[in-house]
Amino acid sequence: MNQNEKAKAFHALHRKGDPIVLYNIWDAGTAKAVADAGAKALATGSWSVAAAQGYADGEKLPMPALVETVKSITNVIDLPLSVDFEGAYSAEPAGAAANVAKLVEVGAIGINFEDRVVDGSGLHPVERQAARIRAIREMAEGKDIPFFINARTDLFLAESDLSKHAGLVDEAIERGRAYAEAGGSGFFVPGLIDPALIEKICAASPLPVNIMMRPGAPDVKTLAKLGVGRVSYGPGPYRSMMEKLKQEATAVYSQL
Repeated sequence: MNQNEKAKAFHALHRKGDPIVLYNIWDAGTAKAVADAGAKALATGSWSVAAAQGYADGEKLPMPALVETVKSITNVIDLPLSVDFEGAYSAEPAGAAANVAKLVEVGAIGINFEDRVVDGSGLHPVERQAARIRAIREMAEGKDIPFFINARTDLFLAESDLSKHAGLVDEAIERGRAYAEAGGSGFFVPGLIDPALIEKICAASPLPVNIMMRPGAPDVKTLAKLGVGRVSYGPGPYRSMMEKLKQEATAVYSQL
């Protein structure tokens, strides 16, 4: 598939009630392993990509290193690749669009794009985040790529008290609708695990909803019944792999 075909195929995999499942990767090696396991598309996780190169999450990994990582993946895997691009390394719409263009140039067909203020506090106002999404969409249209913008809100991830999540649903729905109007392709609500709230957002969202697996989250079959269109695993695969590596290394060194 060429890049345009990959982008179209990726869109088609997002089906309400029959979600695409993305087991997040962080380099070309993990991309090949997950592809061989039967994945229909691939997605990086920003936390994992950064940690694999010795950096913290939050755009601490230099962007050239991230772009090179994306290029190394697309060079060896013929599957659609979405990149967790955090805040696109720019608070300004034009800067965000220019940075996303660099990912398009190396073969990416989509991104996660969050409304959290990176290296700041809180979330971008709805209107400002919509303007950033709109700029990215206009850039992609200029390149004739049906780019998948997975518009992420950090409302739930930022609130550790799960009992307060119900009070955030209306704002989440408002943000999701605004992001859709601005050109978003999907709506990502990491941190949300309550089945009733997930179902409510899925029913109200004009975009396929992405849920991130974490302890306490419903399983994939349940999420499908709730109307979810995309399931991802975030940093979970990286953490699991590193824990296994530590255990095996400990077993080796404990014998010396």
